[in-house]
Amino acid sequence: MAGGIQDDDALVENHEINVTPFIDVMLVLLIIFMVAAPLATVDINVDLPASRGVASQRTDDPVWLTLSGDGAIALGNDVVARDNVIASIDAQTGGDHEARIYLRADRQASYGDVMEVMNLLRDAAYTKIALVGLDAATTGDVAADAADPVQ
Repeated sequence: MAGGIQDDDALVENHEINVTPFIDVMLVLLIIFMVAAPLATVDINVDLPASRGVASQRTDDPVWLTLSGDGAIALGNDVVARDNVIASIDAQTGGDHEARIYLRADRQASYGDVMEVMNLLRDAAYTKIALVGLDAATTGDVAADAADPVQ
């Protein structure tokens, strides 16, 4: 409650809103948003480094699905026709759609082929797909991966 002093030293109520603190807070928020807005955009090209993450634990009987550079698909060590991939996986997993499928793709395999295989698996309700790669720290390919970007 604000008050004013008059001649008789009595305090009188003042019914005006003090907006100065409100304006100060609004100006600070405006400055924060002006600084943060350009940082929220994602338009920077990034050349991602090789993975050095900790390897996850494998199951006792993993299901390996391999995509070679020429587009051939193998389940374990057996080459499988693209039309029979899901039937072969169903036979190996016993129809368990919660089984993790380890997908290995050759470096020369196109991104479109990898996505096509992943879409085949997803359409058949296999959603636990693990992408397999080499550990760059143990293979020494970190410098080679940085110098030779994937095409």
